[in-house]
Amino acid sequence: MTNEILGVVLMYGLTVLLAYPLGKLIANIYANKPNLFDFMAPLERLLYRIGGVNPAQPMNWKEHLVALLTINLVWFLYGFFMLLFQGSLPLNPDGNASMTPDLAFNTVISFIVNCNLQHYSGESGLTYLTQTAVVMFFQFVSAAAGMAALAVLFKALSTRMGTELGNFYEYFIKSITRILLPLSIIVALILVFNGTPASYTGKDTIITMQGDSVGVSRGPAAGMIAIKQLGTNGGGWFGVNSAHPLENPSYLTNVVEDVSIILIPIALVFALGFYLNRRKLANSIFLVMTVGFFCLLIPSIVVEMKGNPAIDNLGISQTLGSLEGKEMRLGSAASAYWGITTTATSNGSVNAMHDSMTPLSGAMQMLDMMINAFYGGVGVGLLNYFIFLIVAVFIAGLMVGRTPEFMGRKIEAREMKIASLIAILHPLLILVGTALASYVFVNSPNADWTVKPANWLNNPGFHGFSEMLYEYTSASANNGSGFEGLGDNNFFWNFTTGLVLILSRYLPIVGPIAIAGALASKKYVPESAGTLATDTATFGLVTFAVIFIIAALAFFPALALGPLAEFFSLK
Repeated sequence: MTNEILGVVLMYGLTVLLAYPLGKLIANIYANKPNLFDFMAPLERLLYRIGGVNPAQPMNWKEHLVALLTINLVWFLYGFFMLLFQGSLPLNPDGNASMTPDLAFNTVISFIVNCNLQHYSGESGLTYLTQTAVVMFFQFVSAAAGMAALAVLFKALSTRMGTELGNFYEYFIKSITRILLPLSIIVALILVFNGTPASYTGKDTIITMQGDSVGVSRGPAAGMIAIKQLGTNGGGWFGVNSAHPLENPSYLTNVVEDVSIILIPIALVFALGFYLNRRKLANSIFLVMTVGFFCLLIPSIVVEMKGNPAIDNLGISQTLGSLEGKEMRLGSAASAYWGITTTATSNGSVNAMHDSMTPLSGAMQMLDMMINAFYGGVGVGLLNYFIFLIVAVFIAGLMVGRTPEFMGRKIEAREMKIASLIAILHPLLILVGTALASYVFVNSPNADWTVKPANWLNNPGFHGFSEMLYEYTSASANNGSGFEGLGDNNFFWNFTTGLVLILSRYLPIVGPIAIAGALASKKYVPESAGTLATDTATFGLVTFAVIFIIAALAFFPALALGPLAEFFSLK
């Protein structure tokens, strides 16, 4: 047990140790200062030339959003038709079939919005071509798009007054060439040398200890696994994701992959401090996020290492903790840690089945995604936190009788309206979606949704409700993990979660960028003795309270009907 806890401490400590210098590097890249990867400039110039882009052409916030939405539309059309006809395309040694239109719709949206919600099994649902040319490609560009959006916020907060906020395509390309690609190569090499496949050969046949012949899927998995973790994407090459022994062969690869999940999100917080030369503000944000992260992590580790009380009541010893749905080679603590890191970010990969974890762990994972701001996804996590920050500035300013200001700009009605709308959008999508699914399940048992509602849930009662709640929470948080007792590959779930994916990705990006653009155009007001300090522990506490109150008020009733009710029923 002690070794398991030490493993968790090692993973988190190593992440922070690497994130700090990486944050400085990222700040230099976005600020166009000399950095380690300046040698990538010729490749970047070639890409600009091919795309007909002038990286020196500044854009305002509206032009940034037009660029983001336009390339996402192109990616959607490309990915949809690739998945729809993948069975007839090359690089399909296992003969996998094409996707149905509703599954292709859900899958392509899921991957371009950085969610990677998978209503299919990786090795049988996709071909080698679509795994690499669609899924892995989207895992790079969707992550880079989120990072580019955050770079716009950095630029807006750093300028004294103006509407020119850099060039989206420059931020986008550099996010890939100088951050995501180099780190992915390092992680992929570690995985390859530890047994993860990286070839284009088809299934291999092995003889099991029982003497049975079994076909084992392979493929160029290492590169895709690297970017799925670093880009907080999370889609598995194999159906069981990083619980698969080829996708995550050992405890060493588990450490590398888990560190990769939250490395860039934490580094981007430090990058904010370096870019704006406000390290105290970055440290305050990091502290709030970290406190929230550990408030969810510690209960999950404790209950998973303690085991399931229902099994204790049977007189069965659980000295190794709750091992249902977990890998023995990793252990209960490492599985609980991964469960929180993957839901604190928009990663969604798993090294254990979340559906099999104890109810309190499930509640912590869902609350992680419901808050969606404790580290969060690459780029968008800090954008989500920015919304809570604006709300906290406004409330704190009213409480102390000062004009709400942030970074020398007044927070006025326009900014608060946008922030408030974005803050309520997330719970609205989750709760309305869950209510709709619950209504359909209860009142339409014989409806024809390809898979009848009566067959949606493999678990009755509280846990069944949790499965539906988790699905919409995961979709709205751009996470992609799931309680896999839910039968989700049918028209209802493919279509409704697809709509949630679209709204929950783009509006939370549009909102913060619109606020940033509005703030950048305002006259800069130098800080004075009357300015509300936003880089103190006190203001950090206010921000934490705002996050907690909004999440608690919105989601506690739903959590009480699902995982919390199940937890108390086990006593």
